[in-house]
Amino acid sequence: MKKVMVYAYTRFNLGDDLFIKLLCERYPNTLFVLYAPREYTFLNKEINNIKVYSSDSLVFRGINFLFRNLFKKRAFVRQQIAKSCDASVYIGGSIFMQSNKWKEEILSRKSMVVKGKPFLVLGANFGPYMDIEFYNEYKEIFKGYTDICFRDSYSYNLFSDLDNVRKADDIVFQLHDNSTEYRTDNNNIVISVIKPSYRKALINYNDDIYYNKIKEIIVLLIQKGYQVTLMSFCEFEHDNIAIKEIIALLPDKYKGMVNEFYYKHDIQAAIEVFKNSNSVIASRFHAMILGWVYNKSVFPLVYSKKMTNVMNDVGFNGEFSWITEIENVNSESVLKGIENNRIDVSNQVENSKGHFKELDKILFNN
Repeated sequence: MKKVMVYAYTRFNLGDDLFIKLLCERYPNTLFVLYAPREYTFLNKEINNIKVYSSDSLVFRGINFLFRNLFKKRAFVRQQIAKSCDASVYIGGSIFMQSNKWKEEILSRKSMVVKGKPFLVLGANFGPYMDIEFYNEYKEIFKGYTDICFRDSYSYNLFSDLDNVRKADDIVFQLHDNSTEYRTDNNNIVISVIKPSYRKALINYNDDIYYNKIKEIIVLLIQKGYQVTLMSFCEFEHDNIAIKEIIALLPDKYKGMVNEFYYKHDIQAAIEVFKNSNSVIASRFHAMILGWVYNKSVFPLVYSKKMTNVMNDVGFNGEFSWITEIENVNSESVLKGIENNRIDVSNQVENSKGHFKELDKILFNN
């Protein structure tokens, strides 16, 4: 059995956990290894072919501390685990954004690569970035990777002159199952929410503007006879705080009429929320994708160009709003949007399989 090291965003974000799930399910005869916080050992029960090493165990932390201070070696334990594998896969979405510590992150990315073994990046977009130095540094790094498959045209076009760079639609499109009859006959509206100011691009944004507009939309939906589910994709990024703040703003007579779903360990339960909904108001990128996957009408609330880049790629021409402009949005227009914004993504479902084209050659051969 071949063994593959997985690098991913391990903060219990639904979108990233779906990436891990889909990767492992595609290759049932491969053992995947994940170096992540202890809580991620829940995957050992949900996925048969994954082994999670606890990065926050006292033993591993002690070893890393020793080698970092005595031998100036970064992430020693993680590197040793990766060396025992046949290949490494870095799977994730917004994994190449410019932060204040991007030069330190560059060193971490370089340490992921094991000399003489394949290293693949799947599912990512590039940016946002401000400095050409950031772009140039990554372009040099990318030249040494085996394969890079971006999920949007914008990112692909930045590096299309590199022979190892490709594009395919978002990996989560592969959740689509032709044998499943997706419900569109109920009246439940899923609203995925975020805490806007958590994001660097919205650091100075007044969260109350967003919260009050979501409150206004919820009240209108309930008055129109809809059931509403507020959904948190990632506690670490304060989606749960956003839900509590929004609920607190609701008139008392509506507070008990809103369902709340907080994702943490149960991937399938989160999927079922989308399957059993009528429509989606999506502040989260993958809420938008999941809505499309399960044939729901989606009204995107956009916080990043990564969303509009993909909306352009799939040919979405429906109603949407930037979160920075949400104060001016008429709630009736949102209702109109969720009634009419359904699109066919069957081409994207098929195209998304292209992410695994090169990894298939490694794991399905021999």
